[in-house]
Formats: sequence, C-alpha cells, structure tokens
Amino acid sequence: MKKLLSTALLLLVFIGAAGQEKTEIVKTGLNFGPLPAVGYSSDLGWHYGALSDIYWYGDGSTYPDYIWKANVEISKYSKGNTVLHSFFDSKYLIPGLRISAAVSWFGNKTTNFYGFNGAASVYDPAKDLITETGQGFYLMRRDIFRIQTCLQGQIGDSNWGWAGGLTFWSIKTGHAVNEGLNYNDDFSLYDAYVAGGVIPEAEKEGGKHLEVKAGVVYDTRDHENNPTRGTNLELYMFGSPDIISKHDNNYLKLAVHLKQFVPLADRLVFGTHLAYQGIIAGNAPFYMLQTIQAINMKQINTEGLGSTCTLRGTVTNRLQGNGYAWMNNELRWSFAKFHWINQNWTLALNPFFDLGMVVQPYRLDQLKNLSELYYSGNPEKLHMSAGSGLHVIMNQNFNINFEFGKCFDPNDGTGLGINIGLNYIF
Repeated sequence: MKKLLSTALLLLVFIGAAGQEKTEIVKTGLNFGPLPAVGYSSDLGWHYGALSDIYWYGDGSTYPDYIWKANVEISKYSKGNTVLHSFFDSKYLIPGLRISAAVSWFGNKTTNFYGFNGAASVYDPAKDLITETGQGFYLMRRDIFRIQTCLQGQIGDSNWGWAGGLTFWSIKTGHAVNEGLNYNDDFSLYDAYVAGGVIPEAEKEGGKHLEVKAGVVYDTRDHENNPTRGTNLELYMFGSPDIISKHDNNYLKLAVHLKQFVPLADRLVFGTHLAYQGIIAGNAPFYMLQTIQAINMKQINTEGLGSTCTLRGTVTNRLQGNGYAWMNNELRWSFAKFHWINQNWTLALNPFFDLGMVVQPYRLDQLKNLSELYYSGNPEKLHMSAGSGLHVIMNQNFNINFEFGKCFDPNDGTGLGINIGLNYIF
C-alpha cells in the first residue's frame, strides 16, 4: 500500500514538472470522484474503505467555489476503529444562506486517554500502545454518534456574517476491549480516574448532549479551502443544557479562531492560525473536553489538543482541560500547477510549527488526590511540534495531505507523527 501511494505521488510530481499550466479549467456541472479511503495515522493505524466527494459547479460562474458539495465515507482503521460519515455543504442553494450538515458515527474500540491538564498528567511512553503487543495503559473505549447542523448568513454588504447551529452528541465511554490488539483486561488510566473519583460514576459511561452554537464570522479570504491572502475570524459561543442525561453537566464555552494568510512571493503563502477555546460557565463532562468545535468543518472529527487537527506530531488528545490556546504556523509553497484528466492540480509543500497549552485546568483538586504515578504536580507548559507536509490539491477544493510532525518534548510523544488525510488543518 505504501508503494502504491508513493508511485501515484511520484507520477503526479512528474506530470506537474513536465507540464506547467497558467490558466485553470473552469469547472462546470458535476465533479464526481469515488476514491478508496486510504490513509495512515500514527495513533489509529492504516485507514481503508471508500469515500466519495461530489461537487456541483453549475455553469461555472462561482468556480472555484462549488454550488454544493456532498461527501460520504465508510471506512475502518487497522487498530479497530470505524468511521461512517456523510456531509453536505452549500453557500448558493438558498440565496443568502449557507447550509451545512453532517451525520457521523465513530466506533472507537481504542481511543487515547492521557489524563487532564497537560504536564500535570504523567506520561510514560513505556505504557503507551507502541506496538500491537504494547500495554495500552492510555486506552479507553469511546463511541460517538453525532448529528451536526450549521446556518450562516451575511450581515449587509460587509465581510461580516452570523453563524448558528445545533449538534446532537451521543457518546458511550468505558474500559477498552480490542481483541484485534490483544487488549482486554489491562488496568488503564481511565480505570484509575474512575476509581479515584476524577471521573464520577454518572459520567464514566458517557452521555447525550444537545449543543447550541452562535457567533459572528469575518472573512476576506480569496478562497476558503486554498487561500492565498486574507483574514478569517470566527468568534462564537457554544454550550449544552443537560436536559437529556441529567448528570449536572450544563456548560457554556467561548471559541475564537483567527486565521491570516499573507502572500510572500509567487505561489508562496504564509498562514497562521491563533485559537482559544475555554469554558465560561458550568461543568463540562470529561468526554466532551477533547471536542474542538468549528463553524466550518475541515476534518471529519476535530479533536485536541494533539495530533492531526491541532498540534501535529503529538499523540492524539495528549492535552485535555477546560480551556486551550494554540497556534499553527506554516508556509504553503505551490511548486507545481498543471492539468491532468481534465482537472486542475496543485502540488504544495507546507513546513509547519505548532504550539499550544492548557490554559484552564480541569478538576485539579480531584487529581491531587491521585497517586504520583498518575499526577505529576508539574505546572503546565508550552507544548511545541514541527514538521512538513505534501498536499495534492484538485480544483482548489479536494486536498489529499501527507503530513509528518515531531514534538519537541518526549512527554508529548516519542515517535514521528504521520498522517495521510484530507485538507489543510486551517
């Protein structure tokens, strides 16, 4: 599989170098492409299955914007996780109103759980799932069913807009059991948190929540999915009244995302993303801490802090707390543009530098009562990682990425973080 991906990638590079094109083909009508869902994540393993992106460009007057986009994915990861996902997005179907919706199921027999509050939580690489015979001390089970909707509209003739939406979550958590990894009865950090009362009985098996989201958006980017210049600001609040599970988990959070894109030279762009998400009021359950809410979805499942969507190179969900702050910086060099099979193609490199930390601790008093095997007592610090990626982009919308990252501190992960997936992370 690795050889197949490498061969296809080298073929695209050769075509790009042999035939440079300056004028893009204006796409019209349907652009339909069923593809194998082939990827890799250091945390989840090899990704296999099928996905299909469908774009409708109409008469081409909105290109490179699509009139609408639909996506369906059915896939599995070699470490036992399942993805069932469908998504729809349109800015033009209803004049003046953008509509997006997704229905998703993530069956996670084994998902990472490294405790709360970053550096305050002890990380021992020897207890991590390094190989299929590893101990898996930092594993738990978490199944997610999610229905997500969002509406957006423009405010007058300005670059400002409003956004609002609803998300229904049904999350089941528990001790990990994964026969495929020979993992069953080992005592885990999740079990230690339950036994020590950090995760209360009412929360240990998950719950159901209806989240409400509302805010404002400012956008001057020349293109949403592959921008070369402009600013994008998202400022919104989201929260849930605990009216379904009734575990006293009412909460309200604030999220701020500022993205800036600056052209440095022909085909060279500097992009930066400064973000904060933190609690304003209430008591969020532990299983909702890793959720990074977004106005517009770039990834199927956005979580953090750690790994693919936030701090590339760190282990997935290494940092969890009531509030996060993080920053992504990268150079995007589109070194080849060409036509192939009647499509517009771009090949881009993106060396990056990410940093972030927990800025609002979670249940710190309860953690202090745990053994020093689980609670270090160390103050939180800045976590950093760096790496680079290669992106294969079709018609400025469909983007296959190959990203490799390495964290600076071995307490955030000792290996090379590898991800093969879709889209830029911001």
